[in-house]
Amino acid sequence: MRHSSNWFRVLAMRVCLLLMLAPLPVRADTCPDPGQWYLPGGERQDGAALFAELAGRDVVLLGEQHDRMDHHRWQLHTLAGLHAHRPDMVIGLEMLPREAQPALDAWVAGELDEVGFLEASEWYSAWGFDPELYLPILHFARLQRVPLVALNVTPELRGRLIEEGWQAVPAAERFGISAPAEALPDYRERLAAIHAQHADSSDSEGLERFIAAQLVWDRAMAAGLVEAAGADELVVGLIGQGHLQYDHGVPHQLDDLGVTAHAVLLPWPVGECEPPPEGLARAVFAFAEGATQAEAPMQLGILVAPHDDGVEVQGMLEGSVAERSGLEEGDVILRAAGERLTQPADLTRLVRRQPPGTLLPLEILRGDEAREVLARFPARTQTTP
Repeated sequence: MRHSSNWFRVLAMRVCLLLMLAPLPVRADTCPDPGQWYLPGGERQDGAALFAELAGRDVVLLGEQHDRMDHHRWQLHTLAGLHAHRPDMVIGLEMLPREAQPALDAWVAGELDEVGFLEASEWYSAWGFDPELYLPILHFARLQRVPLVALNVTPELRGRLIEEGWQAVPAAERFGISAPAEALPDYRERLAAIHAQHADSSDSEGLERFIAAQLVWDRAMAAGLVEAAGADELVVGLIGQGHLQYDHGVPHQLDDLGVTAHAVLLPWPVGECEPPPEGLARAVFAFAEGATQAEAPMQLGILVAPHDDGVEVQGMLEGSVAERSGLEEGDVILRAAGERLTQPADLTRLVRRQPPGTLLPLEILRGDEAREVLARFPARTQTTP
């Protein structure tokens, strides 16, 4: 089981980055103005009328590119606008698995400070993106006593569902999540294009596993949204935009679960005078490209798992800091900056403290040989992937 779950962690890391960064088809007919809402195709949408309409939906989905501060600020502003119409709101988070729900409840109740919440939710190991990107939204929820709901499941459970099959995993162990609806043809085509970037295009078995992994992810979040929806609550999901575009991922699974009163809203950077393409979302909000973009934290670009002596490298992104520094799959990282590692979160914490343009000494074990590797982080010239 460890092998399959680790395989899924590597896959999830790659598909998450690719889906949120993949370019969209565009038209160059008009120039959207920052600070305005637009319909797919480029027609301006009145914000007041849009929010009044959204207040009547059961589920509203706000997309994001996970490492973009401007996306999260837009989400916060949109949440505040929706809350003014529907104070009986629930916020669903892709970022955390079901096991983190007690930590979310304690946070909203004011029982945990930031450090305590990050520890109790195991944020760094469960999600990894800088919590500073999300803390303003979390504080909004606590201030307004808006329930926060964990939508995701662990990579281990996703791996079991893919490897063993849905019927082999008892319903209680999969939180009652049912098998997903088949992918729409356009979604399959899009996922196949992503898979082809990392595997032999003739590997049909690998492609099916890849698509199955994405469908588990989509279905889990859709099921979490449905479960959170009560008789009167508006559920707002914060989810990576790749799961939402063109109603292919989570929206399609919501339809299959009988929840059709949903809408997708996306941020839209106005970089080269490009209106949003037809069918992309219910509406998009235009903002100036890079105007409020935050610097992403440093990342090694590896997947690690616990090991008796430290943490073991079990996956690596091409072109990452780790690859350029000479780390290899199978290496066991014993210490970072002289600090002994006992769990993956230890390494994540130390890497995220690393200033741009500096070196992080890593003591590793490769086979029976101990050696030192210097991880060189780039100077801050662009957003770190």
